[in-house]
Amino acid sequence: MARITVEDCLKRIPNRFMLVHMADKRVRQIREGSEYLVNAPKNEDIVISLREIAAGKVSVKKPGAEPEVEATVEEVEST
Repeated sequence: MARITVEDCLKRIPNRFMLVHMADKRVRQIREGSEYLVNAPKNEDIVISLREIAAGKVSVKKPGAEPEVEATVEEVEST
């Protein structure tokens, strides 16, 4: 399988900071027992989460909106 790059993920999520938070949240979900959304055997959790983001399987859940995909990452609130 080809290498995943940040540029692949930035095609889906244009903000690098949001991308970092999404990947972090998804890694935590995977480590808590969530199923993988892409087929990526023998990869670390961070690589799998980036593959999921690049494939469009993970999206940001905006406050008050219904989720449209299987896995969502809550939008980071700026304070």
